Amino acid sequence: MTFPVRPLAALMGSLVCLCVGTSFAKTLFPQMGATGISAYRIGLAALLLVLVLRPWRRRWQITDLPPLALYGVTLGTMNLLFYLSIGRIPLGLAIAIEFTGPLAVALWTSHRRLDLLWVALALAGLLLILPLQGLHQPGALDPLGIAFALAAGACWALYIVIGQHVAQRYGKQATPMGMLAGTLVVLPVALMDAGTALFRIEWLWPGLIVAALSSALPYALEMYALNHLPKRSFSILLSLEPAVGAVAGWVMLSEGLTLQQWLAIALVMAASMGSASSVRGPERPPSASG
Repeated sequence: MTFPVRPLAALMGSLVCLCVGTSFAKTLFPQMGATGISAYRIGLAALLLVLVLRPWRRRWQITDLPPLALYGVTLGTMNLLFYLSIGRIPLGLAIAIEFTGPLAVALWTSHRRLDLLWVALALAGLLLILPLQGLHQPGALDPLGIAFALAAGACWALYIVIGQHVAQRYGKQATPMGMLAGTLVVLPVALMDAGTALFRIEWLWPGLIVAALSSALPYALEMYALNHLPKRSFSILLSLEPAVGAVAGWVMLSEGLTLQQWLAIALVMAASMGSASSVRGPERPPSASG
């Protein structure tokens, strides 16, 4: 039996690129703002994917607009909320909280008693993250940052449900069209926040690096891994993203986590891995690079 080294390396490379790109994006928040770098990420990534996948070759109809628009609005809102969350709380914790979205979708579609264990693990992880001891305690997390991450998780859940529909209908062309629609959601918010400074030429190259590292390159690597790995293995390995994000945040952003917060991340990851290992059926696993 051949060990799938290249697909595994591609998937791990996707997670590392995504978390490194997001960590680099956070270093740009003081200059570009969370909304500004979010607009650059999704806008330039959409441009890159349009050039590569060339969706103009397909004959589109007016009836294609509603599902693609809904897909894009969900995608754009998810990206914006996630960037707003990491502006207030550490990257690894934001990813762990956001993971409750796809985890909820996976558990909702399954009704076995074992799934109660994964629900309990996820809830235990969230309880360790939430500032239940008081907002003014040392090390307490920003509640608005937690709320943004939870909202991003809810959008991720919708993104999975809607994305399965548009992917079946439009294939890989759904991604660039959805990201173009998502750009129309994020761009007005970024303009309200940064004004015309959003179009400063010196912001272009950092924005392009963020788009390539946190969207375009992870997407390409994920697609390769997904085509060569069993979907269950893909989903289990994808559950490592919170830990990869925590390490990237520690190395690049000096975001040290407490033992309790590491335990919370481990519990959410265990719930995600357990849920993925028990999934039956051909469902496409959630993408990390969305």
